[in-house]
Formats: sequence, C-alpha cells, structure tokens
Amino acid sequence: MATEPGRRYDLPVSGMSCAACAVRLEKVLNRLPGVAAQVNFATGKARLTAAPDAADADAVLAAIRKAGFDVAPQVLELGIAGMSCAACAARIEKVVGRLPGAEGSVNFAAETARVRYTPGLTDPATIVAAIAKAGFTATPIAGRDREAERARKDAEFRAELRLFWISAALSLPFLAQMVGMLGAGFEAADHHVEWLPRWLQCLLATPVQFWIGRRFYKGAWSSLLGGGANMDVLVALGTSVAYFFSLFVVLAGRHDLHVYFEASASIITLVLLGKLLEARARARTSAAIEALLRLQPPTAWIERDGQLVELPVAQVVAGMTFVLRPGDAVPVDGEVLSGTSSADEAMLTGESVAVAKAPGDKVFAATVNGDGVLRCRASGVGADTLLAGIVRLVEQAQGGKPDVQRLADRIAAIFVPTVVAIAVATFGLWWWLGGELAPALVNGVAVLVIACPCALGLATPTAVMVGTGQGARAGILVKNAEALELAEKIKVLVVDKTGTLTEGRPSLIDLRCAEGVTRAELLVLAASLEQSSHHPLARAVVEAARAEGLAPQAAEAVQAVGGKGVTGRVEGRAVQLGSPDFIEGLGVAVPPALLEPLVSAALTPVAVAADGRLLGVMGLADPLRASSKAAVARLQAMGLRVVMLTGDHPAAAARIAAEAGIAEFRAQVLPGDKAAAVEALRAEGRVGMVGDGINDAPALAAADVSFAIGAGSDVAIEAADLTLVRSDLNSVADAIALSRATLGKIRQNLFFAFIYNIIGIPAAALGLLNPVIAGAAMAMSSVSVVSNSLLLRRWRPHKPD
Repeated sequence: MATEPGRRYDLPVSGMSCAACAVRLEKVLNRLPGVAAQVNFATGKARLTAAPDAADADAVLAAIRKAGFDVAPQVLELGIAGMSCAACAARIEKVVGRLPGAEGSVNFAAETARVRYTPGLTDPATIVAAIAKAGFTATPIAGRDREAERARKDAEFRAELRLFWISAALSLPFLAQMVGMLGAGFEAADHHVEWLPRWLQCLLATPVQFWIGRRFYKGAWSSLLGGGANMDVLVALGTSVAYFFSLFVVLAGRHDLHVYFEASASIITLVLLGKLLEARARARTSAAIEALLRLQPPTAWIERDGQLVELPVAQVVAGMTFVLRPGDAVPVDGEVLSGTSSADEAMLTGESVAVAKAPGDKVFAATVNGDGVLRCRASGVGADTLLAGIVRLVEQAQGGKPDVQRLADRIAAIFVPTVVAIAVATFGLWWWLGGELAPALVNGVAVLVIACPCALGLATPTAVMVGTGQGARAGILVKNAEALELAEKIKVLVVDKTGTLTEGRPSLIDLRCAEGVTRAELLVLAASLEQSSHHPLARAVVEAARAEGLAPQAAEAVQAVGGKGVTGRVEGRAVQLGSPDFIEGLGVAVPPALLEPLVSAALTPVAVAADGRLLGVMGLADPLRASSKAAVARLQAMGLRVVMLTGDHPAAAARIAAEAGIAEFRAQVLPGDKAAAVEALRAEGRVGMVGDGINDAPALAAADVSFAIGAGSDVAIEAADLTLVRSDLNSVADAIALSRATLGKIRQNLFFAFIYNIIGIPAAALGLLNPVIAGAAMAMSSVSVVSNSLLLRRWRPHKPD
C-alpha cells in the first residue's frame, strides 16, 4: 500500500486535545523518511507530502497510532451492477484492495460491496472510478461521505453531551458548599466549608474522576508514551493530585486536613463543558462551505432517447445531456446546448444579479436556473466541478499555516512541560515558605488547571477557516493561508490591462488598407491567422470578419510570438500579424500615414503583412470596465500604489490609465519583461500582481501575492494565490480587506491567548485563584478565541454605491 510520490494526503486525525498534540504529531510524522507533514489542530487534519522514497501508508498510519492518535477508517456502502458470478466479486475485492488504505468485501448475492477506507489516502470517488475501470458500476448507497462524517461527529457530540450532564449531576451537590468558598481561596481553613459528609463527597467524585474523566487519562498516557505532553496531562495531573490527596485524608482519618473532591469533580465538569462549547463553535467555522455544498441537488434530469430520467448526481458522467427546468438547481457543470434563461450565480460570485444564459454559455453546479428551460451537456462532474474545486481550495487553505502561527506552535511545544515545572515550583515554594501542605497543594493544582495551550493552537486556524469560508461565499478563493497573510502586507499592486481594467472584449474600430488592398482581403487573411487564438484581440478580428459575412480560411504553420504577433500560411501566402514594431522587425515598413490616425485616436494598432508586403493596419479598442475607476480609487484609498503593465501601444495604454485614474503605467511590456518589472518593484515593498492567471503567469509567479481575476469554468485555480471569480477589480480590494480582517482577528486571538496565560499562571501561583475558578477560566479560554474568530462571519464584500 504505497504512497504516491509528490501527492498530498489530508488525513483526519482523532485524539488531539490541544495544540501541543498537533506539534508533537507533526514532529513524529516528519521523522518518517520522505514525509513532510503539517498538522492543524483546528481542522483535526494532518497534511502529508510524499517524496519518491517516502514511507508507505501503513508506516504512516502506524506512526500516528503509536503516537497515541488515530485515523479512523470510514465505511462506504456500494450497490454493484454488472457482476455475473462470484469471480466478479473476487475481482472487485482485488481492485479495491490495490487502493491505498482501502479493503473491500463484496456480496455477490446481494450485489453490494462494503469498503473500509482511510480518508485522505483514498476517497469514495476514487473507489467508484476504480470499480468502473474494472467494468462494473458502483453506486453509493448511504449518500455523500461528507454527510456521513457530519452525522458521525454529531453522534460523538451527543455522547459527550450525555457524559457532561451526568458529570454535572454528580458535581451539583458540591455547588452549595463551594458558594461559601468562592472569592476567598481554598487555602483559608475557616472558609473551606464541608456541608457534605466526606464519604459522600468521595462517592460522588470517584465516577467523575475515573469514568467521566477517563478521556483525560487516556489522552495523557498516549501523549506521554509518544514523548510529549498535552492539555490532558495538565487536567489529569491536577485533578488526580486533588482527588488522591483527598482520598488519603479520608482513609487516614485526618480531620485536621481539608479534602478537595469538589475541586477535582468541578474541574473535569467545567473542562468538559468548555470542550463541548468549543466543538460546537468550531463546527460553525466551516458553515460557509457546508452551505455551498447543500446547494448542489442530489439528482439530475438526464435526457435518454427523448425521455427524461432522474439519476443520482454521482451517476452523471461527462457528455451526458441534462435538462434544467425553471427554478432547478444545476447538478453539474455544463455547456448550454439549447434554450435561453438566466442563472443566479451568487453562490460563486457574491453578485445577486442574474446572468443571462444562451447556447454556448457555461452553467455551474449549485447555481440556480431562472425561468427558462435549458438543455446542457455535462462537462464537469464529481470532483471536476467548479464547486468541488472551490471546496478543495478552501480546505487546502484551511489546512495551511501562515507564518504568524509559527511562534504559537513553538510555544505550544514547550508549554505543558513549562507549566508542570511552574506548578511543582509553586507547590515547593508555598510548602517551604508557609510550612503548610494544603495551600501549597491548592496553588499547585490551580497552576496546572489554569494553563491551556488550546487557545494558542486555535487562534490562527479558526480565523483562517472562517475567513476563507466567507471569501468563498464572496467569490474569493484563497489557495493557501500564507497568501491570505501576505495580502494585507502588499504596498504595490500591479495590474494587467486587458480583461482586468478593461472589459476584455475589444472590437475593431478602424481599418486602413494599403494601396491596392481591399478591406475584405485584409480581414479574411487576418481572421484566418487569428481564428485559433484565444487572445481578446484575436477574437475581435475574427468577429469583425464574420460580421461582414467573410469566412476565415484554413491556416497552416501558425506560430505565435509571445506578446508580439503571429505568423503562418493562408492559401499559400506567408502572412504576418502583430504590433507595428513586430512587422517592421520582419523587414516590412509601416507608413506613418496609416499608423498615426489610429495612434492619435488612442486605438491599439495591429499591422498585417503578406509575402513581405504591408496589407494594412487595424485599430482596436477595449473599453474600460465600468467598475474599474471606482475600484482603483478604492485601492489607492487603502494605501496601495497601483501600477499598470501592458503589452499595448503607449497611446492606448495612456488612454486606459487616464480613464482608470492610474498615474503610473508601462506600455509595450512583453510577458517575460512583466516578471522583471514585478521583481524590480519588489525592492520597494511587497508586490501583488493581478492578471488572468494564464498569459501573465511569469509575472504572477514573480509577485509576493498573485490574483487571478475573471475565472471561468476552470477558475484558474492553479495559476494564482488567490482566484477571484468575479471579473471585477473590486474583488482584489475585497480580498485585501478580507486579509486585513482575518489577520486582525488572528492578532486579537493570539493576544487573548497570550495575555490569558501571562496573567492566569502567575495569579494561580501567587494563590489568587482557586482551582474551580481556574478550571472555569481554562474551559472558557478556547471558547472565547473561537467565538472571536466567528465574528469574522460578519465580514461582507464591498457593495458599490
């Protein structure tokens, strides 16, 4: 069961109780040959990248379990079609068994399969695809895996809730006698009121300590076996000291000493309450993604032999024709074949305005059809839909660690041993200086229970989870947490012109032919050469020719010269098209009389030549996007220096820059030179680059943070750090605003986590806190940090006036 070199695995790890667990497990996994690991306590996942010589999956799982944690296998129930005998069942079992982390049992009679698999190593889609490749059809019986996982977590939460209520009921009798103690400290003998018989206190506290609290003992033991220490160690140690000291006092009949059964029971109950509140709050951090997933319908209406058949979405494959009725949610990504309608794509773009749909347009899974009927061809299904890509991207970002978390991780790694040392020192000093065991014991226990590394571990990832979720709802897709952190630090924003500031739909405005050349001849040759290109200027030429009833001819040996032009052969003639400088570089003169009128009108000039002779010059214009001027002003108001880089003619670039309100621009910059220009600007501060994610790839790679604007069905997810679904520069400003809001929450969380421990631990050591209050404070520290992160759910993208 080998791991695949270079592949990333996200393993859901159970058993982590605090950030120290994550740090320890990360160290364990990074010791494995060829494995690079990052463990995120908030998401409960370990991300592994396997090198060619990496340890196999079994070794990885064994290391996780040896460290005291687990990757719980999940069960997938499948209905199998196409089996003809028991040998078919055996073959399917063999196919499934070859997948990493999977084993299957097939029932030929019932035509079902039960597959146990390890999440992160494989997934239901991979299992179904492997069975299909073997010649059978597999259909999930129990619904989507994500729903099953949510149901499992809900069941675990309910079980923990039952334990809490039992613990609370057993601890409730202690409440009356604690009322008289609170505020005075347990070290004062005349305030330690015992209204319950000691034997009854012991009877009530024992099941809380060893039944309800067994999770802390189990977690502590696993942690210590793995060579580390976590929050469970602090709770188990602190409550055990209080319980066993009290038990000794009862068994020895020492009426001169106090018992602290109420402290041990109350601490466990309060910590359980804190864990429940934390779990509920953490579940809400991924609410935005869950809301998106719920929008995708479970079935699709497929057209077969003129009839409509309702099929589960899992059975829809690329190429099938599906029908959207008025008000239907789109089941998969597709292309409209016939019909006209509109679609509500707010879940992708954050925009409430419906988008018109006609033949040739794209539709996306989980968006909602309007009033028309559409026939569509499925193009993206399963993991290949835009929605699935968004979810993968958000989960990838949520699993990363920005630099701001590194300090917290280093502190969490040494936190528990340090706290234990402080508690021992507190106990020793109080006993040595005061000469009394009881106050020394109480203050030592208070130090143990007040300290909590969880808040440190949750401070960053919970804010990142909420921030990236809100971004996804607004059409801002963050590739990694580091990019989200860097976005707030950029000082210079470099923007491309075509498709970023402009509409990206240029049109032919003017055309001037050389002597003896007809307009039709020029347009046919230009369109023939450009018909295979996806560049906006090329599309404008082809559309102009077709608008005049001219059909492009077949072109041969077409070769594009990046940022300059294109050459090829059309009907036996050697044709060249591109910027005037490019054509003149080929030895063909471009007369100023033809060129200057276009330049004076601030049009983009494109010269066309054939067989060494100039045919003419075309003038094209791409209008400024309606929102660009306001977006540029907003970015400048945010303190950013906006610079435009373009390969266009200086006059056309100057016109667009002036209309957009950009003072600094550079024209006739080739794609490779854009990267050099970005590198030069980086000497003046952090640089962000905005482009289409494909043509501007070198510059995007050179920038500190890159933004791909105007995503289509492929959403350019792999091309930039942040992908902006809306074709609007305001999305860049929104992304930077989101980054600032998220980093602000992270800093607040880290401040709260640090200040809580900086104040709480010394206060406990000085005898200013009793263990019950310390336990309550510890229980609420993580809840307060997560709740603060949840305030990010109020963030909304800017709405233009």
